[in-house]
Amino acid sequence: MKTFKKGLVIGKFYPPHRGHKYLIDTALAQCEEVTVIIGWKAQEIIPGYLRAQWLQRIHPSARIMVVEDNKLADDDSAGWAAYTIGVLGYTPDAVFTSENYGDPYAKYMGCVHVLVDRERVRIPISATMVRSDPQKYAQFLEPCVRAYFTRRVAVVGAESTGTTTLSRDLARHYGTTWVPEYGRFYSEGKAVATNESAAWRTQEFVHIAHAQSQMEDALAEASNGLLICDTDAFATGIWHERY
Repeated sequence: MKTFKKGLVIGKFYPPHRGHKYLIDTALAQCEEVTVIIGWKAQEIIPGYLRAQWLQRIHPSARIMVVEDNKLADDDSAGWAAYTIGVLGYTPDAVFTSENYGDPYAKYMGCVHVLVDRERVRIPISATMVRSDPQKYAQFLEPCVRAYFTRRVAVVGAESTGTTTLSRDLARHYGTTWVPEYGRFYSEGKAVATNESAAWRTQEFVHIAHAQSQMEDALAEASNGLLICDTDAFATGIWHERY
């Protein structure tokens, strides 16, 4: 039996980090249902819908909501409480925060406040720190979020000039992952299947570019904040022009 039926976590999550994860996991452990409200502003670089996608991947059992940040002052606890109840359509049983505003905010909503790691002792990170230097704090980001901030270095060159070897060696040197050239595998398979007689079509290059980008995105999640790419989709476009 969990302590609360309906729990709430609210914040900007700009971006989500492992401190947020710990907060939401704490709520999920104590509540039968948890709603996470993301407040966002149009001028922010990371859109609200993307933060919502990340949080849904990280916490599939939570209900994720995105609302445009209103013009209430940060210290207007009564206003925020009324706004929150209006968004939810009900009063939660408990709100989980890591902030001092949690007590008055919960009081005005008429629910319990559960304070979680306010001093950031357990998870020493903040969204401000992440935005200041995403690579430095990459270890505090879940893979899907870390991939967004990953620096991607593309190694490009003509055929048989050592780009694959260089990509592999760079990745080994920096202790990270690297992305092989999908077009190479595709062209080798095409040559075997057609005995090198088939002409190239535009749609094949579109497919190669999409596949290359998908491989980058997938392997970026396994990187340490730096990803080495043996070519990229732009280079595929250049090959398309040549052929």
